[in-house]
Amino acid sequence: MKKTAHIFLGANSAQGFSSQYDQLLSARFDDLLIIKGGPGCGKSSFMRTVSAELCDAGYTPVYIHCSGDPDSLDGAIFPELRIAMVDGTAPHVLEPTYTVACERYLDLTRFYDVEGTKQKRAELIALTDAYRAYYREAYHVLRAADEVESERRASIHTHMDFAKLERRTRGIIARELKHKNAHAGSVSYAFLGGVTNAGELCRFDTVETLCPRVYEFCDSSGLGNGALRMICGAAAANGEHVLACLNPDRPTELQHVLLAERGVAFVTSNERTPYQGEVYRRIRLDAMADGGISRAEKAKLRFIRRIERELRGEAVEKLKEAKKMHDALEKVYNPFVDFDGVYDLAHTEAQHLLKRA
Repeated sequence: MKKTAHIFLGANSAQGFSSQYDQLLSARFDDLLIIKGGPGCGKSSFMRTVSAELCDAGYTPVYIHCSGDPDSLDGAIFPELRIAMVDGTAPHVLEPTYTVACERYLDLTRFYDVEGTKQKRAELIALTDAYRAYYREAYHVLRAADEVESERRASIHTHMDFAKLERRTRGIIARELKHKNAHAGSVSYAFLGGVTNAGELCRFDTVETLCPRVYEFCDSSGLGNGALRMICGAAAANGEHVLACLNPDRPTELQHVLLAERGVAFVTSNERTPYQGEVYRRIRLDAMADGGISRAEKAKLRFIRRIERELRGEAVEKLKEAKKMHDALEKVYNPFVDFDGVYDLAHTEAQHLLKRA
């Protein structure tokens, strides 16, 4: 059986929550279950139960994790079956484009004991407001970190030999994309990590699952975005199915490019999220810019990086507090949820999906 891949379709960025969930609609799955329901109603449990039954039948998922809490499941895709499940509630609200033909609702609010839940109304409102407030504070801190980082990046970019990097990138493309595929290429976007309540992380295990040959770009300042875009564009034109992984800090930039059919990945590695696996080629982008930076500039850049680390650490603490509030919220809801009903529905849906397959 193929190994499971893990991705994110959302990220906590300086601009707030950045979502790539709409791609699930444009994918036109044979069946996309858009799961609706509030905290603690069993959305994640439902998806894990269905996924377990499909895995037992021999199918391999791509798991979509929550950007705030990476231990929580926000979705699962089964490419072999052309089906998917997703939490379609805020902040990644999804509404069907081709109702039933491609997507359908699954409403788990039916399993709430409404009258019992309303007895906890005041407590639920207070916890919900506190949870959302911590997220607002986290985004405020991430905006501050981005402003500080912008100054550092601008300074380093002025010293970078981008023409040299372009020449080297063209050489890589010529070497890795010698033979054109017969089918049309495509690009899907995701995140491999970001700032979460568990700290900053990157699911490099997904890289190693999909791509045994890895080019490592040592890059602390977004120097490789242009090179990665060149590789992404050339691969798509060559008929590759590209997984383009966005920078969670700045979702307009690329951070990694995975060509699963070729078994080749191009990953960004730095002190925040270092790649520690086996490397096929290492390209030291930081070193390409370092030569022109004066001693005084280097001291200033070290100071700026310390501030960035402190700010991002503060953002993580805010997300930890948000997690505590969300856990407390679920604890209040849980006694008023018919989980037997949730698990029975999950089993029914799993059998339905397998029957269609």
